[in-house]
Amino acid sequence: MLVSQVILANDVNAVVARQGSEAFIINDATSLLDLVNEAISRKVSLSACIATHGLGAPIDLERCYQDGNLRLPISHPDPAHMHLTGTGLTHLGSASTRDAMHSTSDADLTDTMKIFQMGLADGRPEDGKIGVQPEWFYKGNGTMAAAPGAPLLSPGFAKDGGEEPEIAGIYVIGPDGTPFRVGFAVANEFSDHVTERENYLFLAHSKLRPCSFGPEILIGALPDDVHGMSRIIRDGEILWEKPFLSGEANMSHTLANLEHHHFKYDVFRQPGDIHVHMFGTATLSFADGIQAQDGDVFEIDAPDFGLPLRNPLRQAAPETAATQVQIL
Repeated sequence: MLVSQVILANDVNAVVARQGSEAFIINDATSLLDLVNEAISRKVSLSACIATHGLGAPIDLERCYQDGNLRLPISHPDPAHMHLTGTGLTHLGSASTRDAMHSTSDADLTDTMKIFQMGLADGRPEDGKIGVQPEWFYKGNGTMAAAPGAPLLSPGFAKDGGEEPEIAGIYVIGPDGTPFRVGFAVANEFSDHVTERENYLFLAHSKLRPCSFGPEILIGALPDDVHGMSRIIRDGEILWEKPFLSGEANMSHTLANLEHHHFKYDVFRQPGDIHVHMFGTATLSFADGIQAQDGDVFEIDAPDFGLPLRNPLRQAAPETAATQVQIL
């Protein structure tokens, strides 16, 4: 089952469930977060909770997309309680892409390759065991999550704005601090690769950018072998496209290991919070010498996850003055 959130013609929010090509409005549901919390409180699966509500009128999701009426597939009334995070160097092939950005003339392995090899050696522990921790980064809170179809704004101080096609796990923290996985969605983990390439210690700066995920969330297990396509469309024509892979068959870490090393921190187990945790990629246009520009449209398509994720790039005007802090 795929779930999403839309705005109806009367400006009412609705939650949608889809099986195959048919999509229906879920009865008496205006928020996926509310449905998730209801399922947690009733100790039932989200699918069972949706079945209890029942499905109502059919809806044309593609038309909603065209009309700009798709919301983020899950959201929080206070966006500060949505956390956008991710892991890198988790996919087979990801190290070669990153290492090319951080290569040195020394014979020693780069830190990039060291972390990747650590994952290969101990990123897939036996069930219940703890493996090596991955690279981890913070992208921001819900104020930095752009809805499907909405622009990804590259700030005036940015040196690049490029896509990263990934799969994200969607989680809600229960009343006792237990993380509950809602499902998985396609994500564009938009980043500044020029800043990252200048110095690996700038990685944290390069990740503090908007991102997007959806339009739909796949409820249930992540397919073991995910195949998708990432594209950049300029002036209505495909400028660049390349397949990407995800799922545990293509990863150096298990999902369980990545989830443990995120949720082991108490700060990420605060009741009621939403987490959108991106699992990494080995594919990005920047590695092929592409420089995205204002007006380009990023499209990330993986059929298992429903409609493709599309977002145009918008470049903010260059900053001309330093940010001023007022003294009280």
